[in-house]
Amino acid sequence: MDDSKVKPMRMTASSLDGRDFSNMNLENSDFSFSSLREINFNGANLRNAKLRFCSLDGTTFKNSDLRNADLSFSSMSDVDLTGAQVEGANFSFTSQERSFRWQDFSLIGIIQNQGWVGTLVATLLGAIILYGINAIAYFTAEIVYTDEPVRIKLYQYLVLNNVVAGIFTILLTQVLTSWLDMFLKKLYVKHIILTAAVFLMNNVLGIFIYFYFGTHIVEDYKIKYPTEAGQNAPWYWYMIGPIIIANVFYFLSREGKQISRKISDQEYQLLNLEKLKTRAELDALQARINPHFLYNALNSIASLVHEDPDKAEEMTLLLSKLFRYTTGRNTNDYFDTIENELEMVETYLQVEKVRFGNRLRFTVEVTNDGLRDLQVPKFILQPIVENAIKHGISKMAEQGSIVVKIYEENDWLHLCVHDNGPAFPETMGAGYGIRSIQDKLKLLYGEFAKLELHNSPDKSVNIAIQKSAIKNQQQSNHAVSS
Repeated sequence: MDDSKVKPMRMTASSLDGRDFSNMNLENSDFSFSSLREINFNGANLRNAKLRFCSLDGTTFKNSDLRNADLSFSSMSDVDLTGAQVEGANFSFTSQERSFRWQDFSLIGIIQNQGWVGTLVATLLGAIILYGINAIAYFTAEIVYTDEPVRIKLYQYLVLNNVVAGIFTILLTQVLTSWLDMFLKKLYVKHIILTAAVFLMNNVLGIFIYFYFGTHIVEDYKIKYPTEAGQNAPWYWYMIGPIIIANVFYFLSREGKQISRKISDQEYQLLNLEKLKTRAELDALQARINPHFLYNALNSIASLVHEDPDKAEEMTLLLSKLFRYTTGRNTNDYFDTIENELEMVETYLQVEKVRFGNRLRFTVEVTNDGLRDLQVPKFILQPIVENAIKHGISKMAEQGSIVVKIYEENDWLHLCVHDNGPAFPETMGAGYGIRSIQDKLKLLYGEFAKLELHNSPDKSVNIAIQKSAIKNQQQSNHAVSS
């Protein structure tokens, strides 16, 4: 059927709650003034659709196409837009807050939720805090400005009692928090036990303070002001404050730990993802180097099969030795000693010497034998030597020379490959071998490694890595492996 002849769906002012429209083509459809609660639009094509003045609460638009759709004046509580394409969509005057769910009752939920529950809780907390601050201001003013000694002593006693009770309540809550979290699972049981402990211990503390400091003060006050209504308040009223403080403090403490745990978990996950990303990139580089080298080596063998079978056989055996060496190493580790890297390079050069004969001469120099034990990224030298042969020695009619030199200078390790082939062009772009090494160095060492191409005084490719970065990497690898 010709799609150009398909007419758009019109379901204006319809009740379609809970229907499944997943993966349907609803382009240019009109659902205006409809009830579309908890509808499944996963993967649906809603391009240019009209969803104006609709009830979309709980509706799912995962991976849907909402480009240029009109959702103005709609209710969109708990809508899921994960993966949706919303370029050009109109969300003017939509209500997109999340509805409150008791299982989500948390400090973050209270702060973020703008519904009636969040507003109510915020209002109550604000009223209680303001009431407490004003009470502090009132009693402070009474102590400062009242001329009656009996009242001043009573207020001083009350302030002392409340300060000590507040400090005691917080310390008691901190002591009980670890025990409650260790031995109990249900949250409401934890709050009940905390409430009972605070109630009991604060009564004990209050009785002690009363008999030690307040007996005469309170008796004198009752004698002088026998008719004041505050004296008739039940004693347990004064336990409400410590109980509220203890439970709120415990609640906030738990929320803070959960937030810190979530942040730590997210940081750990991000770190792992970064490591996995680096590992995947290194795997990709490693996987591409081996086929690249194998392709060139097999071409060399193929060119010798008919011309010089003995050399072809020798080269095949060397190649077999080389690949037994490379595949025998731990593929989960991206580092190896300079000693092993040089062994692989020498085997590779012997393979190429069979092909070029007297046209290729090579030497390997290490200025300090202690450098042989340093670990460097695998296959860091072979691609450079391969390039030296491919773009240097193979272009020459006379004898070519390759010198691999390892030395240390100013706390930098230098891995140099010299050849006497044609100079690097000034406008030369990096080939795959060079780029693969640059990528490795960047992934593993960042700014503590570099690769340079020189034409003077001798043509060379120079890799420089800070020795401190190498040692740090070795220590890190050792810690992980142990």
